[in-house]
Amino acid sequence: MTMERLPLHSRLFRGWMLITARFGFVQTLVILALFYLLLIGPVALATMLGRADFLHKRGLRQGASAWNASDSAKPDLERAKLAS
Repeated sequence: MTMERLPLHSRLFRGWMLITARFGFVQTLVILALFYLLLIGPVALATMLGRADFLHKRGLRQGASAWNASDSAKPDLERAKLAS
């Protein structure tokens, strides 16, 4: 088995790609951490402290029903225009 020696520019390019892959991995971790800490984390904390009930589940704990009455009106053109 013979080892072919790669040209200098190919060896430099491969080395550079190894270095940039490591930097890219670290950069991705830093960006995701900052995104979470500066955006998602404070919003989640404010929601938790504000006790928001986005799914309207708080009433279910007291035995209330989860049933929502449906709109039983017949579909017509004027009603569809108002909805949009």
